Parts: sequence; C-alpha cells; structure tokens
Amino acid sequence: MNLLDPNMLLRAYAVGVFPMADSRHADEVFWVEPKMRAILPLDGFRVSRSLAKTIRSDRFRVTRDTAFDRVVAGCAEPRPDRPDTWINPQIQTAYGELHRRGHAHSIECWQSEKLVGGLYGVRLGGAFFGESMFSRVSNASKVALAHLVARMRYGGFTLLDCQFMTDHLASLGAIEISKADYAVLLDSALSSLGASVTSGAGADLSALEGTVSGEVGPDGAVSGYVISQALGQTS
Repeated sequence: MNLLDPNMLLRAYAVGVFPMADSRHADEVFWVEPKMRAILPLDGFRVSRSLAKTIRSDRFRVTRDTAFDRVVAGCAEPRPDRPDTWINPQIQTAYGELHRRGHAHSIECWQSEKLVGGLYGVRLGGAFFGESMFSRVSNASKVALAHLVARMRYGGFTLLDCQFMTDHLASLGAIEISKADYAVLLDSALSSLGASVTSGAGADLSALEGTVSGEVGPDGAVSGYVISQALGQTS
C-alpha cells in the first residue's frame, strides 16, 4: 500500500481533484474530478423550522477539532444505505496528518459525552472541501453542517465544496455547477487570501469563537443560539 503524501493531497485540492478508494479495504486510491460539482453557497444554506429549533435547543454540544480521528472513523463506518465506504486506511492516515498540520478540520456533535455525529474536510485558502459526515442519532450531521456554515461565514471563507450532489445536500441548499465554473470559484477562493498549499494560511474556522467569547465553552463549543444568529435565524 502506497501512502498518500499530504503535500500532494493539498496540491490536488488546489486544482480541484480529490482521492477516493473503491472500498474500505482497498489497497489503492484513485483521483476524482467530477464533471459536475456540488457546492453549498454560504448564503443559501436552508434551515427548516425543525432544524432551527434543534440548533437553538443545544440538544447537541458541538465542538471543533476535538476528535478529528474519531470523526473520520465514524464517517468510515458501514451504514444500512451504504455497507461499504471509500475511506480506506491510507486515506484515514493521510487526512490525520493533514489535521495535525492544520489543514484538515472536524466538527463534532456530542450527547452525554458520546460522539453522535460530525463532519470533516480540508481547508485551503478561503475554501473548505467537505469530505464526509455521519450521524448516529437523528439530525446530528445537519447540526454539524449548520455550525460549519456559520463558522465559515465569519471566518472569511467563500467556497464550501460538497463534491457530489445528493438529495440530502440538495434539501439543505446545495447546487451543482460545471467543472469550469467550479474552477473559477476555486481560483478566487485560493487567491483571495494568498494561500499556499503548505503555509496553513487562509480562512479561519475559529473566527466566530472570538466574536462571542461569553458564549463559547472551554472546549470551543459555541451555543446553538449564537449559531442561529450567525445563520440569520432570529426566532
């Protein structure tokens, strides 16, 4: 099994390419550049009344970058609708290294100290490349995505890449664009902050924490009320 080089991974994201594996136990990865790309416009995230209520209720304690490896492992778990996964061991290892270098991040949802959902992805410049998300209880991944979008709005991001369209993502406001249009958005997101693939510079998922210090827990958790306000949900 050939290990994925983290610097090569970042260069791939910078040109719109990302890796996948055929199965959880596949020895190799292949590179993907979809003809049609799913993105979620940050001003187009759809929050239903029930989701807004769940966010404000603080049913979940939501943190950032406190359990990255566990989130990736959760995303790799088999599900009834997906018995296998494209996240193989070398992908897990490579993204863990990106996280330790400050390029990959996770959002975690907790209930009674149990990890019940979350998402992870790669940050480069003003772009966040969403890799995968999971839920062990209803709405956990939706709440994680809401927290991600709110943080991105405050942190100087311009592009949330969702890779492939699904009905679930479409219901939350994701749209499909052509490879050419995606390349324009990607170039703008990378050049706007002068990012390089190795510097770690770029937009900041922790920016919202700095604006609401009284509403941030010791582990970086931001209250659902603050997230609702950041998303424009006032009631």
